[in-house]
Amino acid sequence: MTVDAAGYAVLERRGVVAVSGEDRAVFLQGLVSNDVTAVTDQRAAYSLFLTPQGKFLHDFILIGFGGALLLDPETERRADLLKRLKMYKLRSKIALEDRAESLRIVVAFGSGALAALGLPEEAGAARPFAGGVAITDPRLPALGARLILPVDGFDDALAALDAAGLARRTVTDYDRLRVTLGVPDGSADMIPDKAIPLENRLDALNAVSWTKGCYMGQELTARTKYRALIKKKLFPVTLDGPLPEPGTPVTLGDKEVGELRGGVDGHALALLRLADLEDATAPLTVGTTRLSWRAPEWDAPVVA
Repeated sequence: MTVDAAGYAVLERRGVVAVSGEDRAVFLQGLVSNDVTAVTDQRAAYSLFLTPQGKFLHDFILIGFGGALLLDPETERRADLLKRLKMYKLRSKIALEDRAESLRIVVAFGSGALAALGLPEEAGAARPFAGGVAITDPRLPALGARLILPVDGFDDALAALDAAGLARRTVTDYDRLRVTLGVPDGSADMIPDKAIPLENRLDALNAVSWTKGCYMGQELTARTKYRALIKKKLFPVTLDGPLPEPGTPVTLGDKEVGELRGGVDGHALALLRLADLEDATAPLTVGTTRLSWRAPEWDAPVVA
């Protein structure tokens, strides 16, 4: 099997939360960073739940399904998201439900994966699949597809993926692709209550609507953009030695210039100070390992 062969893997680290009821879109519209009114059963969006100060708390894909809006937060943190949503429910005519026991998340990726599922290379495009829904990743079509599939009949859904010509792969295979592309994944790469969306390139990953109006953290997110306050950016990096733990400082000589995030097989993400990259003449290191960085192809260059 080639490295980029089309395949799929069950993504246990993501669960499913449902928001139903007649006020579901209005309710979420005032809380999350993307335009919920554009989300339908055929159109998904990537979005964020931020603190009032514009810091990262949760990220998820939003899709219409069965008369509800489905979100796929991190499995281990979905209770926190539900708790925060309930705080703002007030008199809204909505119901909040944890559906992690009835719906599961699968990722399909690699060359030809979207075509095998009948999906276009158009961020957020969605279609029914095996009793659930298949979505061209709204962050970046190069990531492949996100599928939300019912637990009842899950084996049949996997058989349908096999029949579509997708090989069974591992989550490590998927993460290798994601990290190489430079795409962060929730709290594994962004520290809740501290990470700034634009530093992590989430605007370039279609997580923020600049025209929808107010939402939690909107004022400071907009100020960060329009006043050009970004001093750091997340970069895909390659290491020529052992991969240190996330949080290990990245240094330029004796100067600390950033911090390592998650990684796999010699590839990782690192949050680096832009001004230091512009003037870097010596190699960057993390621990005793040399590190090389590059700007992701899907985002505009930020340093010469």
